[in-house]
Amino acid sequence: MFSRFSPAAKRVLRAAEQACRNHNHYYVGVGHLLLALLEEHDPAVEARFAERGMRPADVLVDVRRALGTGDDRLWDGILVTPRVRGVVLAAEAAAEGDEAVEPRHLLSAMFAEDGGLACDVLARQGNIATTGVVGR
Repeated sequence: MFSRFSPAAKRVLRAAEQACRNHNHYYVGVGHLLLALLEEHDPAVEARFAERGMRPADVLVDVRRALGTGDDRLWDGILVTPRVRGVVLAAEAAAEGDEAVEPRHLLSAMFAEDGGLACDVLARQGNIATTGVVGR
């Protein structure tokens, strides 16, 4: 499924799964994916944040707070949410032709997404960066 993903994008996906485990969640959501993107410190991703007047460190703090932690429980596997599937498909579409899917494509897909935890964090941080007012 991820054959078109660059090594950097594959690292982000693995880091998202680990973030899910670290937060005691049984699903990988777009919030985990955003957290992984921020922790990987990809220059193209950080440039996208800078273009929008957003500080990656502030977004990281916000997404960690929004994710919270789940109950300490055992499970057989980790689910991937439909939103993550949508982000992955949008990232693949954004990587035109034979180009590999890069972390910047995943971030672009998140910025284009409508709804969900990551979308709320990005919108909130965008408003803080552009207007100085929290909320949307």
